[in-house]
Amino acid sequence: MASILIIEDESGICRLLTQILRKAGHESSYCLTLADGLREVFAKPYEIVLLDVQLPDGNGLDAIGKIKGASSTPEVIILTGSGSPDGAESAIRWGAWDYIEKPASPKKILLPVIRALEYRSAKISKSQLVTLDRHEIIGDAPAIRTCIYYLAQASRSDVNVLITGETGTGKELFARALHTNSPRRTKPFVVVDCAALPESIVESLLFGHEKGAFTGADKSTDGMIKQAHGGTLFLDEVGELPQSLQKAFLRVLQEHRFRPVGSKHEETSEFRLIAATNRDLDQMAAAETFRKDLLFRIRSFPIELPPLRERRQDIRQLTTHYLAKACGKARIPTKGFSPDFFETLETHDWPGNVRELFGVLQSALASGYDDPILYPLHLPVEIRAKAARFFLSNRAVHGKKSAPPGERPCSNEPLPLFEQYRKMLLENGEKKYFSEIVSRAGGNVLEACSISGLSRSRLYHFLRKHDLSVCKETTPAESADEQ
Repeated sequence: MASILIIEDESGICRLLTQILRKAGHESSYCLTLADGLREVFAKPYEIVLLDVQLPDGNGLDAIGKIKGASSTPEVIILTGSGSPDGAESAIRWGAWDYIEKPASPKKILLPVIRALEYRSAKISKSQLVTLDRHEIIGDAPAIRTCIYYLAQASRSDVNVLITGETGTGKELFARALHTNSPRRTKPFVVVDCAALPESIVESLLFGHEKGAFTGADKSTDGMIKQAHGGTLFLDEVGELPQSLQKAFLRVLQEHRFRPVGSKHEETSEFRLIAATNRDLDQMAAAETFRKDLLFRIRSFPIELPPLRERRQDIRQLTTHYLAKACGKARIPTKGFSPDFFETLETHDWPGNVRELFGVLQSALASGYDDPILYPLHLPVEIRAKAARFFLSNRAVHGKKSAPPGERPCSNEPLPLFEQYRKMLLENGEKKYFSEIVSRAGGNVLEACSISGLSRSRLYHFLRKHDLSVCKETTPAESADEQ
């Protein structure tokens, strides 16, 4: 018997599903709103969640990651009356087990439930209890927990992994954690920064060279591919790999054989590949600046890291962890924090993500080096100025003026919780931003991706979230022809 939660706003459908599941021998509960469903899934261990898309207080697709982040890691089956190809694709990409369009027969409902339960049973019986070395990966937000789950899956095999995400989200950190948790942990972890490869000697750096192969080659040298033999080769910023090398590297991936510069003989290197990029490789492949066949090879197992603004609840944990280490390194007492220190940090959008946060904390530590407690005053003026604008904008949204010093506000209107209030403002700002993106892009998906700096999948996620759409996908060349 399995424990199954239904999140669906139509009570009649909930009662029908409950009857079907109970006849099949399962325990079933239901919630009529997304908020109630999220509270329930984190309060009790559920194995399956049947999730509607159009709920009165949110889109079910946006909650898949949160639901899978619950301690019981339930499988999610999307159940909706407004099926669409985009919705089905998005559901699977976000980790749903299946996508069923209503109305559905009992058989169509039970079949994916049975298969999901069989999968969970097999996974539990075959898995061994292994403590995952998170390798400095800090945070417990649902989005980051999902990434850690995928990391654990990928670490058990030699599958090629592509880690994507904005600059500063921790792609190399995840790559090192993958290596540390893999059977190759005792072998080399070789980092290749594709953005810093000098074109004149790039082949020598990757493939190595023989003595006398070129001027200055006074001895034979192993390249990075050879150095990674038995271990992991990490291609950082793989989108910057020169086109002249992409075909040659594809062959190395296929056969694990290569020829050093100036050599008459081929050598072998048995390595595991992890690649990372902050660029949209699909868009680059469409523009023929990145080989499609190479993309398919390196993206056997994708992991997309969330930006810090989508995991703000981790800011406190990241802050305390980083400053504890920094204080220990500087041999000074660990700092305390005022409540508004964290509040100020949490209002910032962090375009540079965790890397930017750590830079700001380093500045705050230098500013408050002799002080036992850190206050907003110790943060850079840009952060404090934006926080002041944020708090004043909050008052403006509700038509309130800030009270003079020492005076109490006269309104008795109840205020929402801070997290609810901030979420509302951020969502309103997001919708306005993406509405402007759609308007400026003239309905062109590629143009919208270019303006926003988002991948196509991320763009579609936000457009669906705010009920916006773009209507065509033309290349820059096509746009020029139309004009």
